[in-house]
Amino acid sequence: MSHDSRTAPRICPLCEATCGLTLTIEGTTVTGARGDRDDIFSKGFICPKGASFGGLDADPDRLRVPLVRGDDGELREAAWGEAFDLIAARIPALTEAYGPGAVGVVLGNPNVHTMAGSLYPPLLLAALRTRNVFTASTLDQMPKHVSSGLLFGDAHAIPVPDLDRTGHLLLIGANPLESNGSLCTAPDFPGRLKALRRRGGTLTVIDPRRTRTARLADRHVAIRPGADALLLAALAHTLIDEKLADPGPLAGHLEGLDELADALADFTPDAVAAACDVDADTITAIARELAAAPTAAVYGRIGSCTVEHGTLASWLVDVLNILTGNLDRPGGALFPLSATARAPRPAAPGRGFALGRWASRVSGHPEAKGELPIAALAEEIDTPGEDRIRALVVIAANPVLSAPDGDRLDTALADGLDFMVSVDPYLNETSRRADVVLPPPPPSQSAHFDFAFNNFAVHNQVRYTRAAVPLEDGRMDESEIHARLVLAVSGMHGAPPSAVDDLAVDTALTRAGAPKELAAELTGESGPERRLDLMLRLGPYGLTLQELLAHPHGIDLGPLKPRVPEVLRTRSGRIELLPEPIAADLPRLRRALGDRPAPLVLVGRRHLRSNNSWMHNVGSLTGGSNVCTLQIHPDDAARLGLADGDTARIESSGGGIEAPAEITDTVRSGVVSLPHGWGHSRPGTRMAIAAARPGANVNQLLDGTLLDPLSGTAVLNAIPVSVTPAH
Repeated sequence: MSHDSRTAPRICPLCEATCGLTLTIEGTTVTGARGDRDDIFSKGFICPKGASFGGLDADPDRLRVPLVRGDDGELREAAWGEAFDLIAARIPALTEAYGPGAVGVVLGNPNVHTMAGSLYPPLLLAALRTRNVFTASTLDQMPKHVSSGLLFGDAHAIPVPDLDRTGHLLLIGANPLESNGSLCTAPDFPGRLKALRRRGGTLTVIDPRRTRTARLADRHVAIRPGADALLLAALAHTLIDEKLADPGPLAGHLEGLDELADALADFTPDAVAAACDVDADTITAIARELAAAPTAAVYGRIGSCTVEHGTLASWLVDVLNILTGNLDRPGGALFPLSATARAPRPAAPGRGFALGRWASRVSGHPEAKGELPIAALAEEIDTPGEDRIRALVVIAANPVLSAPDGDRLDTALADGLDFMVSVDPYLNETSRRADVVLPPPPPSQSAHFDFAFNNFAVHNQVRYTRAAVPLEDGRMDESEIHARLVLAVSGMHGAPPSAVDDLAVDTALTRAGAPKELAAELTGESGPERRLDLMLRLGPYGLTLQELLAHPHGIDLGPLKPRVPEVLRTRSGRIELLPEPIAADLPRLRRALGDRPAPLVLVGRRHLRSNNSWMHNVGSLTGGSNVCTLQIHPDDAARLGLADGDTARIESSGGGIEAPAEITDTVRSGVVSLPHGWGHSRPGTRMAIAAARPGANVNQLLDGTLLDPLSGTAVLNAIPVSVTPAH
């Protein structure tokens, strides 16, 4: 380390694990990143993404100043003032002329990895008053929000497996050795699974691929893709039928247990075996093992969410935890309590959770959690009529790659909008269509707090890190970008950004019934820090920002604890085991018992060195396993005349793409696999490394019409495809 080098702590913002990093900095450049051994949560663990922090931070393709589209149709660099002047002139005028429905908002998953992305979009939506809200949730996790809302009355009350104390973990549709976890914030997920095995616990993995996680398991069940809900229903049926169900202390908080038994009566192991391609004896054995384990947790993720019955599968995960008495008990699945959560209130009936309070204009898709399916975004722009989306604000999202039928959406963005704003560090496949691009600074120049992920952490803790290096000249802090955007669209253009934070503080105090004088006691160097300080003070632990700053490696708030009934917000004040929307959707699952499987179906896959599309421009993360190949079983490859490395043509309802074949027995026969987030071949982007290895956009195989009806989530897995050698 040179004489002008220093180190600084930083929470990694590159996946849900939120590991602590120690950055090495020379001048204002991050030259290295290693795991922070003193971090109270991650204890020194780091993955390749975290180790690449410096490369991502210094990427020369990151935009440094705003881009504005000129009269010639080309994007050019502009001053910050000019960019916000243009937004303030265009968006309010469009809402004045056509109403708030003329504006749509798209939020990508990088938002939950930044303070600004968590704090300001709710204020933006309130200012715009639009119902045209689309997020990445309807591409991955919305089924879990909907099932939790229906069961517990709160779409954010999502139980997580107590990884460090459980004796039996069943994973379905999850590959945490590659993903690092999802809706389960757990640094060193691999180490925690190995510790489970060392203490004599059992790991069961249900996945059509023999993933790295599956190879670690005591039992790997190669299910037919898309049959997750059927298998889970059969497990629940077995527990009830063999009188193995024992909710334990939860029994007094349950409603609908008898009705559940009737609803699942048809889903016997024998009935589902053919559809799942899992023999009945295996299904029965798994159910008995769950019931016999001293503690157990069932955890399902994207593979079981992004299928036709994703909400039913998500619901059944928690049904199994309830029936085995493992919901809300140590070693089972518990509800985290973050430092910025609202302080617990006495148990009482709540307002409940409702679906379909409004619907999309064109296809009538019901809203879920205030959002519409992102698969419907293109038609909401390119279909004429009243309330057509004419302006779009896209924040940290790249739906041209992440949503179905990117070709149609790309055309809609280019030809169907009057105005578009992107908040994005890159000129990517979506932001290249914007009229204004507002680039946030690199992560080293931003403070970090995990508002979202602490709600899913497997251990209660709290950590905060300030910016590791000062803001570069000419850049604007990400929080100021968001605040000025709120001002620009709300008719307050020109007011100081602090006005947005002051309004947020005042609103929070009012909602909490706290004295207004508390605002004067808040500390912090910025509006976001003052807001964080307030949330901590009003939170369940009564902490302050100053306490966090005094503990740069975090504060341990203890293991997860039982929280029922305080977490329940249902109208009954109880866990509603068989909500009406779930009961109404079960006949659709029964019909699936007789479906004939397609000869070949496609599933996605996650790479440890990637996070969707937004890390494909980091040179140190390219290569190795991080490649866009079509994995195919040797038997299928031989039948189709494909050799390893041949270019395969893949076709489905939305179109066709080509990718190199990778012949491997890690996928079961009848299944092919392509990773998500590729397709960096469109002109007009400025991502040189990604463009040099573009890959194929798997979502172009989809036409966007196939959704899980309860959550509006796009069906991205178990898609029937045809595969042939490319000519």
